[in-house]
Amino acid sequence: MDNEDLSIIYIRFLFTYHKSAKLSFYLLLLLFHFQMSRRIIICNFMFQVSYIIDEYRCGRTPNPDVLCNTRIKFGAFVDAYAIGGMEFDFIASGHYAKVLHPNSGGKEEPSTLVLSKDMVKDQTYFLSHLSQSQLKRLIFPLGCIPKEEVRKIAKIFELPNQDRKDSQGICFLGKVKFSEFVAKHIGEEEGVILEAETGDFLGKHRGFWFYTIGQRQGLRLPAGGPWYVVEKDINNNVIFVSRNYFSVDKKRCIFLVGSLRWFSDSPPIQGRSSNYNARYTVRHGPGFYSCDLAIQVDENGHEMAVVKLSKDDQGLAAGQFAAFYHESVCLGSGVILESWHDQGFPVCDRALEPVKIKVIAESRKEEVIRKDRQLTSVDSKMGSQSYYYALKWLLHLRDKFLQAF
Repeated sequence: MDNEDLSIIYIRFLFTYHKSAKLSFYLLLLLFHFQMSRRIIICNFMFQVSYIIDEYRCGRTPNPDVLCNTRIKFGAFVDAYAIGGMEFDFIASGHYAKVLHPNSGGKEEPSTLVLSKDMVKDQTYFLSHLSQSQLKRLIFPLGCIPKEEVRKIAKIFELPNQDRKDSQGICFLGKVKFSEFVAKHIGEEEGVILEAETGDFLGKHRGFWFYTIGQRQGLRLPAGGPWYVVEKDINNNVIFVSRNYFSVDKKRCIFLVGSLRWFSDSPPIQGRSSNYNARYTVRHGPGFYSCDLAIQVDENGHEMAVVKLSKDDQGLAAGQFAAFYHESVCLGSGVILESWHDQGFPVCDRALEPVKIKVIAESRKEEVIRKDRQLTSVDSKMGSQSYYYALKWLLHLRDKFLQAF
């Protein structure tokens, strides 16, 4: 029996035993509320929030959804049940992905994460940093069904969420805009926007942490664009933009990836002197690039992947997760440590003059809006905010489950 058969059986079972499913979900939620200790919720949630804020403070661009799956959905949830002494075989979720589990008996082999049937909605990128111990306990019934087919099934059974829009943004923020979340925890500090090639002053911004390399929207610059963020001076809070973003090549062909995690628990490379041809992506969606992987070790003994692209990728940014694939199988992922822009966009000397930056900084001293809110694990205020967000998220899940039946 393959995964597609299992998916069909799962859906038929769910809708055949409609009333039982409703009761089961209700009991599951009650159990979840009792078993999920406050300590686990706060620790994992604070870790996620702290990680996001720290990355933006350093000028990097993290992907919170990848970390959420690893630390909260399939981390804290499973830990809570383990502490409660409860046993289970698998956890099923509605992610658009497939997991192939090895047949029982014989030599133990790892489970594999595979692209879903719906390539547009595929979510393997968000699941690419899970551990093998997490992956082997998961089932994704929707991985063999296109999302349009799922919506048709929802309409047949008149489910209240049949016409619901696709979820966007970060899962734990709900309707809160991410820019508002960042402003609340980091604050705003007015800085200047300079043209990279000329050093000309083009405008002001709210703080470098609101912008990522390659960003085009929200710059509010004068006509003559489009303008793209090509470099950030995080020490002086200066954003450099250019209209020639796509003309810069070679700088986007090689980057480093750390914090590697492979589903096979080891790199897909035989020897550190070897190269491995793979596919990779740094974003959710059907776009993949071909690349060559090589493994090297830094001075601290940590493994890093040297990624050489066969085609330029204009969307690379340090802090993002890069997921690697062999055909349809996801091999694992890591965090981009160095990308083309870390090697330096060719910003002109005039734009980099320390005196120029200092004069600009002095001229805007009175206009600086600084909300210096340090986010640490011992901050009691942060703890209460984290608990509030976590509790709000749990109540939101409960309401969604009950509305579905």
